[in-house]
Amino acid sequence: MTASSLPDALRACAAGIYTHEAGVSLLIANRTFLGRDDFTSRFITRDTATGMAAIDWAAAIPALDAGEIPCSGGEQRTLRLAASIADGIPVSLSDAITGLDRRNLSHLPAAIRHASGERPHEIH
Repeated sequence: MTASSLPDALRACAAGIYTHEAGVSLLIANRTFLGRDDFTSRFITRDTATGMAAIDWAAAIPALDAGEIPCSGGEQRTLRLAASIADGIPVSLSDAITGLDRRNLSHLPAAIRHASGERPHEIH
């Protein structure tokens, strides 16, 4: 599987589960983690037979807490929010939202709407 096909593989695996789709989309939009071998080799399982890939959110967040995923504060917040949306991992919205930069913050409302089942064509 090539690096450029990883977002498609993650989307394919998450397809049909709105919270998973939204969390994956938020992480993809961040443009950081999927380009890092230290993240993808450790926290993403790939199935070349199906062309799908899944993020192990439950392993990634404890590793983040232990300082094993070096990244900026905004990247940490985005990863926590994506994991919370996708896998129900608790996050402090007070801490996470107030530290996001404009670009990452702009993706959050769409992820929340998507997780609730609202499709882009339904946005008013």
